[in-house]
Amino acid sequence: MASMKVPVSALLIPLLANFFLLASLSAFSCAAAASGDASESFDVRQHLSTVTRYGAAQEANIGFYVSSAMPEGCAPIHLNLVSRHGTRAPTKKRIKELDQLSIHLEEILNHAKIEGNVRLDKIPSWLFGWQSPWKGRQKGGELISKGEDELYHLAIRVRERFPELFNVEYHPEVFNIRATQVHRASASAVAFGMGLFSGNGTLGPGKHRAFSVISESRASDICLRFYDTCETYKEYRKVHEPAVDKLKEPILDNILSKLVQRYQLNFTRQDVASLWFLCKQEASLLDITDQGCGLFTAAEVALLEWTDDLELFILKGYGNSVNYRMGVPLLQDVIQAMEQAILAKEENLKPGTFERARLRFAHAETVVPFTCLLGLLLEKPEYEQIQREEPLDQPPKPPQPRNWRGSIVAPFGGNNMLVLFHCAGKDSHDKVESEYYKNKFFVQVLHNEIPVPMPGCNNSDFCPFETFKERIVNPHLKHNFESVCTLQPEASKCVREELPSVARCSILCKLLNSIRGLFQSNPEVNARSIKYEL
Repeated sequence: MASMKVPVSALLIPLLANFFLLASLSAFSCAAAASGDASESFDVRQHLSTVTRYGAAQEANIGFYVSSAMPEGCAPIHLNLVSRHGTRAPTKKRIKELDQLSIHLEEILNHAKIEGNVRLDKIPSWLFGWQSPWKGRQKGGELISKGEDELYHLAIRVRERFPELFNVEYHPEVFNIRATQVHRASASAVAFGMGLFSGNGTLGPGKHRAFSVISESRASDICLRFYDTCETYKEYRKVHEPAVDKLKEPILDNILSKLVQRYQLNFTRQDVASLWFLCKQEASLLDITDQGCGLFTAAEVALLEWTDDLELFILKGYGNSVNYRMGVPLLQDVIQAMEQAILAKEENLKPGTFERARLRFAHAETVVPFTCLLGLLLEKPEYEQIQREEPLDQPPKPPQPRNWRGSIVAPFGGNNMLVLFHCAGKDSHDKVESEYYKNKFFVQVLHNEIPVPMPGCNNSDFCPFETFKERIVNPHLKHNFESVCTLQPEASKCVREELPSVARCSILCKLLNSIRGLFQSNPEVNARSIKYEL
């Protein structure tokens, strides 16, 4: 009789769930004990994963990395920006979730009153009669005023930091601004442009000027919305989202038991998830930290933040190579812009006749894969692992420290800037240093405006352009969008049987992908949007 083949992930999920439950209990106890004095300085607004506001993320990043000194004779000649949109309102689907939370809270409070065995004075007063601040809203997801402010002032800081790049007259081919066809991204591009060109025009008291923002169709935008047209990625998410939910359940159940014990209310697991979402929205959008967030201890917030970061790692980040390899067209676009700037410099073209900056505004699903393509936020051994296409360990659970935090990787307004420098050369008695500065062009990577070490460039934030291409870019270019993203039945089976940590195809699957890349013509693009866009 033929044996039935059971996917490995199906066998491991129950075991993993039990393991995470036991580990979370231990971690919770340690974190709770450690949070006694620290809770006074704990700012929940810095621990909201990808719902963290840009200013709070910057404050948390202070002292994160000390940049190497800029060599003499170096000046910026081009800037590439890949930015997430600014702080936005909750989406229509999430607004409905909060409306349902309001209804259920009323039910469990009424039940508590009827039972009469609950001390009502132990229940936070704001819960009685609470209504969602977004109740009745029919639309959602738009950029709010805080988000406009984030991008506007980001542009002003960029202009002040690199005045050499923005001292020529505006032209859309000199300052190339692009955004996805999603209103919060295009609105972010407009807010940024208003800050960048303020005072350089004739419109209104602020002397603004009109500028161009280019958007490509959702159905064909493989530079900024590659995740929306990559069939392999969509299959991977479809299969692994339930597995990620299973990994999160022990944490939610553990915190559920604490909330029930603390407030004597019949909360459900869904209530915990919805209250955590409410906490993030209130703290980030409204600066309210004593309602939804006030229900949780600092240790519980740390665990909830970790579950969000874990999901980000597995479904959007280093958890699977398809998550970031589908972004190769964006990486190619960045390199092309740099190479054109180098050519213009070497040909001594007149200022104002060639591109100075290429500015892109998109989503977390764009910024996170691009961050991974650059190998940022990794230790050097981890970087070498992904170069060898080996899996990485998942982000460690609190109270252990971790580099992978959604609040740092992709907060609202989160960005990566790649600044291309031309260095005039330098005489030195140090032979190694002299050889190093024979390179004329260097790349500096700024993550959320902070220079960050590149493991692919000996942990320096200032890397010779050719070294940057050879060690960081070229290893990814052996893959292309079609070979990574065209889903075949055999590849689908491979995806389904991967573990929910870091997925790797078998040798057979890789061979099939290679063959498909040779013979497959450009696939017909699927225009359906992914609903979980950030």
